[in-house]
Amino acid sequence: MSKEKILIVDDEDSIRNQLRWGLADEYEVVTAGSADEARRMLREEKPAVVTLDVTLGPAGGRPEGLELLEEIVERHPLTKVIMVTGNDSRENALAAIRRGAVDWYAKPIQLEELRVILRRAMHIRHIEQAQSADAPAGRKRYHRLVGESAVMQKVFSLIQRVAPTDATVLIMGENGTGKELVAHAIHQAGGRREEPFVPINCGAIPGPLLESELFGHERGAFTDAHRTREGRFELADKGTLFLDEIGELPTQLQVKLLRFLQEHTVERVGGRDTIKVDARVVAATNQDLKAMRADGRFREDLFYRLSVVTITVPPLRERGDDLRLLAEYFLEFYGRHHKRRIKGFTQAGLRALMAHPWPGNVRELENRVQRAVILAQDAYLRPEDLELEGEGDPGEPLPTMQSARDEAERRLLTEALLRNAGNITRAAKDVDVSRPTLHDLMRKHGLEAAKFRRPDLPEEDPEEVGEGES
Repeated sequence: MSKEKILIVDDEDSIRNQLRWGLADEYEVVTAGSADEARRMLREEKPAVVTLDVTLGPAGGRPEGLELLEEIVERHPLTKVIMVTGNDSRENALAAIRRGAVDWYAKPIQLEELRVILRRAMHIRHIEQAQSADAPAGRKRYHRLVGESAVMQKVFSLIQRVAPTDATVLIMGENGTGKELVAHAIHQAGGRREEPFVPINCGAIPGPLLESELFGHERGAFTDAHRTREGRFELADKGTLFLDEIGELPTQLQVKLLRFLQEHTVERVGGRDTIKVDARVVAATNQDLKAMRADGRFREDLFYRLSVVTITVPPLRERGDDLRLLAEYFLEFYGRHHKRRIKGFTQAGLRALMAHPWPGNVRELENRVQRAVILAQDAYLRPEDLELEGEGDPGEPLPTMQSARDEAERRLLTEALLRNAGNITRAAKDVDVSRPTLHDLMRKHGLEAAKFRRPDLPEEDPEEVGEGES
């Protein structure tokens, strides 16, 4: 049985050598002395667990350990990270746990203690690998996506189910909803997670250049083609190609894309050879591809090839309390990133956030919160910090509970008297009270039955009036 692989990242030779020797009987140990070397080892060796020194980096420089931790959590979510700190660095250790490390231990290293921590990290990894296909209900974060609303839980579940397959996926949604994050989550949750994720925006590159970007070109294929160049399809071999704004793809390139989806081969511009490429395709658009099919701007056969599975990302206005969750997430993230001690939002700031329609969706929210974090003069963000002055103002004061009840009671009595043309007996039955009680309520609200009577109807039916009632 092969040993699990661990990566030791530390800039001290003695520690790397000690751990390589001390753990070799239980694990396959690889080491790195710098952040760049660690990134290369993560790509090439694909370790199950990493031990990472918080103070990694040149003496006197900015520690690189926490930055590398964030990269690992984002790009290699199944790889578990154990942070290594000095005895005086408990604050750094707690910060690392908040950022996604599974555990930490302090120097000087006690080998048996480290063995226990490593086994626990391996156990966590094995549990995650064996998770069921459905995303757990109520999950607040899924890869880089944040949300706990029912509509986002549905998105998480679809991602989890489609990720292990090689099916093409079409992601639909308005601008700013996070379609690329969904594509990235599909890549990270599937079997290609350790291979390249290659994005390209089909609407940002002119048609003639887009063909070369996607399919590559041979030397001399056109002016300035001084060397052979691989296209994005080849760069995504064994990984995932994300085609953003697929609705902007020119018709002639739609034909070439369809051919790739059918045969998994490409031809470079100016070339004659076909090149076999194993890349999964995930596409996204904010356009109505069905309408584009109807008027001939998008090929019907390509649409069906791309939309084997369709995931619709909801706009922010349909995500309920996810708005507040996202706002707090961005505040914490950018507060840490820009080294600003922002504690939260004022009540007016929260009201402004909830009242704004968010036409730019999550991207607009992120930009507003980041700008507010940078420019805020206080510890709490106000509407003016978010550039949302006037939104969510409370306006007139709310009525008291008693006045609201009285108003509802008066409206109900008025409706009952109108329906029954001032007939006290029938009105009392409609609102389920006795005649005396109805009289009391009418006096309380200054209502007179005579004002509701109609000349074409008889007045109160004497038989309906009980003895002793007035």
